Amino acid sequence: MVPYLQLLFGAISLAAIYSVFKSSLFNMHMFQLNGYRFTTHIGWIRKNLGRFAVEYIVFALSLTGIITYAPLMGFCALALLIAVIACAVENRNKPQKKPLVYTPRVKRMLATSLILYVLIYLLAIYCLTTDKKNLSFLVLGLAVAFSPFMCIIANAVNKPIEKCVNLYYLNDAKKMLRRQPELQTIGITGSYGKTSVKFYLYTILRAWTDTLVTPSSFNTPMGIVITVRRSLKAVHKIFLCEMGAKWVGDIKELCDIVHPKHGIITALGEQHLESFGSKENIIKTKYELSDALPEDGRLYVNYDNETIRKNPPSRPFITYGTSPDCDYYAFDEKVSATGTVFTLRAPDKTEYTFDTKLLGHHNVINITGAIAAAHGFGMPLSEMRRYVRRIDAVPHRMQIVNKGEVTIIDDAFNSNPAGCRAALSTLREMDGTRILVTPGMVELGGEEHKLNKEFGSFAADCCDYIVLIGKKQTLPIKEGIDEKKFPADRVIIFEEFTEAMKTLYAMKTDKKKIILLENDLPDNY
Repeated sequence: MVPYLQLLFGAISLAAIYSVFKSSLFNMHMFQLNGYRFTTHIGWIRKNLGRFAVEYIVFALSLTGIITYAPLMGFCALALLIAVIACAVENRNKPQKKPLVYTPRVKRMLATSLILYVLIYLLAIYCLTTDKKNLSFLVLGLAVAFSPFMCIIANAVNKPIEKCVNLYYLNDAKKMLRRQPELQTIGITGSYGKTSVKFYLYTILRAWTDTLVTPSSFNTPMGIVITVRRSLKAVHKIFLCEMGAKWVGDIKELCDIVHPKHGIITALGEQHLESFGSKENIIKTKYELSDALPEDGRLYVNYDNETIRKNPPSRPFITYGTSPDCDYYAFDEKVSATGTVFTLRAPDKTEYTFDTKLLGHHNVINITGAIAAAHGFGMPLSEMRRYVRRIDAVPHRMQIVNKGEVTIIDDAFNSNPAGCRAALSTLREMDGTRILVTPGMVELGGEEHKLNKEFGSFAADCCDYIVLIGKKQTLPIKEGIDEKKFPADRVIIFEEFTEAMKTLYAMKTDKKKIILLENDLPDNY
């Protein structure tokens, strides 16, 4: 190989190493956000083909490695070098809402990726020792072009190892649970509201008895296994286990691990409709919790939820909500700047008044569910009142943050139609300049356009200003807003959330600004 081609090979090698390093971290991050699922990640790549435009160019230029004429090969190699550098720049570090978590699984996949890349580079070096030296450029180019798929390949290679590791930890957690036969596990699931009900119930119960709770959104098999192995102690009497699902069978899998004695179903709705495929599948999956409970187990359901009313569980259940026919019935709500006061009627017709720092009708429903479940464990309603006062908003779920002349209602973790309507209804009752900031809702399958349009239509009745994040993503919301003849000069579109907030803080208004942050799309959207 002529000297300048050797120099180009060296330069491309260095650029390729940096490029695949950055690409590996970015694509591993997306793979993690997509739940390490092959079909989900491939679907994400298909939806975001535009993000990989530079990789297409690198792929096309790498095919020039079949050229053997040195001058032309040199020109093509130079173009390939520029493209590989561009690829490295494109995959540079960018601000992340939720950074890549370097779990043991991720570390193993990165190690496997490194081994595979070393083997590919050795193949390129080998080509230099043969009479097909030009193929070394082809190998390097293809390594960069196909780097978005390396995490999938590494995951496939590691699959037998991951199965063994997960099985060990899973069996260990099951053994720990079997050693505590008196532990009462209550499974908590629903399309939305499960994290809030879990933490509200924990705030009430932990003062009454030793209670273990799955932290944050640890609602997957391995999240629950980690909770059990790290935190379960012999003193625990109750285990509050949040159960998340995106696919049919997910709740059954979790029930097979913890064998819940009791259950709470907070709501049935359209969330994750894209992966479930139909509303019927959502109902079937959530009711896998009901099916798993023993005959003497208690099942609590939110009877304000229309879908639950129309499709009740097949076993006996206890209802809670704000309708008079509920077993635990909240009524006479009074909302102020300091929170909410309401009265609760128990099944024995006794009534108690509760007050909470939280705002929103849906929070009253969630607290009622938590009170009902705590009462089932034997805690007196009169004893609960002081603990209900201590309930704080779950971070990013209708969390109030006061910043001088601006009040932020942080509902960024909400991404379902019913929750969005509830948050907007709360905003409508607030005194001030009411501003909605949202990128819209996702993972709603074929209903996504319709539900986002309805969201925009409802927002037009509740807000003074509407700020949309991402022009393309929020088109359905804009359609709904426009149909309501909402003032065009009060609809503002930004591509970046930070840019929007900077503008809103600087905006001059004659009243205090109340900004509702409704949903915050993860980095893979």
